[in-house]
Amino acid sequence: MLEPSIVKDEEVEYLIKDVYAMYGYDFSEYSRASFKRRINRICLIDRFTSFAELRYTLLNDPEYLKRFVEEITVNVTEMFRDPAFFKTLREKILPQLGTYPLIRIWAAGCSTGEEAYSIAILLKEANLYHKSLIYGTDLNPSVLETARSGIFPLQQMKLYSENYMLSGGKKDFSEYYTANYDSVRFDKSLQEKLILSTHNLVSDSSFNSFQLIICRNVLIYFDRGLQERVFRLFDNSLENLGYLALGSKETLRFSNLDKSYHQVEDQKIWKKLDHN
Repeated sequence: MLEPSIVKDEEVEYLIKDVYAMYGYDFSEYSRASFKRRINRICLIDRFTSFAELRYTLLNDPEYLKRFVEEITVNVTEMFRDPAFFKTLREKILPQLGTYPLIRIWAAGCSTGEEAYSIAILLKEANLYHKSLIYGTDLNPSVLETARSGIFPLQQMKLYSENYMLSGGKKDFSEYYTANYDSVRFDKSLQEKLILSTHNLVSDSSFNSFQLIICRNVLIYFDRGLQERVFRLFDNSLENLGYLALGSKETLRFSNLDKSYHQVEDQKIWKKLDHN
């Protein structure tokens, strides 16, 4: 089995160049420590005996690329993750957004869609869902398939229900899904205003203007330069007085955009100042 120390820095660089040259996926500005950890994990899970074997498989089997991208960009996610954040959205942010005739929300790096469904539930309970659009995007097409299906493991529901209650949920959480053996299917109505599509934060440009952008626990994998680029993309995509929500270990504080935003509450939510 591959020892973690076997993957050398220069090998990682070769791999990044190869994947970019062959497939156009650019991981060059991902945090190296995180990228290396993920590569070690892939070698372990997929039982590669050497780094060379992983590289050979990647370059000769385009099918395997899908799996590789999935593992590298894997996003641990759950519904109403960090309930205090959703409570702030529910109590402080959504009432502000309710003043708009149409509310556009971007869940960037939405992975398998738990966060997007959580937002849909919040909007329904705030009676704003009818005039909202939620755009869920991710680099990885296969996680979006899970999001489209709306099917999640039944065993997660206890945790999701607790998160929901802590976020200020008023209903019985099970009203939002139908259980079926070991999985549940979320109500189709939660997909009516949900648009799911692939989008690469590293290379793709802005595609709409939003009042709220949520991107939590994605930027921690990027180095400082790439974070700046993504912040600029978000800034270009956010209306004046719109909100940007980041993960617990992420901040605008040291970025070039810091002066244009004001932090809301103690949650990781920033409001874009009006520059007119």
